[in-house]
Amino acid sequence: MTTLLSVQEINVHHGQLHAVRDFSLDVNDGEKTAVIGANGAGKSTLMRAIAGTHRPTSGRIFLRGEDITDLHAGRRVEAGIALVPEGRRLFRSLSLEENLLTGTYRKRRGTWSLEAIFELFPWMKERRAKPVARLSGGEQQAVAIGRALLSNPDVLLIDELSLGLAPSIVARIYGMIPRVVETGCSVLFVEQNVAQALSVADRALCLLEGRTVLTGVASELERSEVEDAYFGVAHGRGGRKERNSDADS
Repeated sequence: MTTLLSVQEINVHHGQLHAVRDFSLDVNDGEKTAVIGANGAGKSTLMRAIAGTHRPTSGRIFLRGEDITDLHAGRRVEAGIALVPEGRRLFRSLSLEENLLTGTYRKRRGTWSLEAIFELFPWMKERRAKPVARLSGGEQQAVAIGRALLSNPDVLLIDELSLGLAPSIVARIYGMIPRVVETGCSVLFVEQNVAQALSVADRALCLLEGRTVLTGVASELERSEVEDAYFGVAHGRGGRKERNSDADS
């Protein structure tokens, strides 16, 4: 498979806090990759570093082989990276459709249009004029995803998709990810729910205090070993374990 996004040995700090430590990751074309970890593991900081809103202290980030480490967030959108941020960060004074259209500011050529978003989320069309502040949390999350897709990214980053949402809503939103991937967009998402992440992802890794402590093919990872890594039980704090299949060698 072709490597689309390559993160190489990045370190990210919040002041004196070393939030992400020597992190590396490759995301291939058409791949769904999950980053699993508890609160404070460094997941959101990692996503912001990839999206360009938080500059790494060291390390490099490549997209299709080109070094984008020094590009600001807007240029990374133009290059093909879009972030659905934690908390959604919609414009509450604007309507559903107006929020979606903010995603076209740095729009690239591609399959995603307003009508395509309405096909992905059919309920949106009849509520397009509704103030986004009057939508439910799940509906707002869908709008945030639609806004990001309208830039026609090659890599869609989703930060804490399930945060504060009912399990049935989470399952429904995760259900659209395969349809996104079918359009040629790889998805990198962070998640606290181990079972949910493993059920959706092709590959998964677990972060503990900013370090990768477990990585492998999602279908081959046992939920118990991921949960042990999640809490730092199985491998010791700061340890690392890899589960690689023959197909990965």
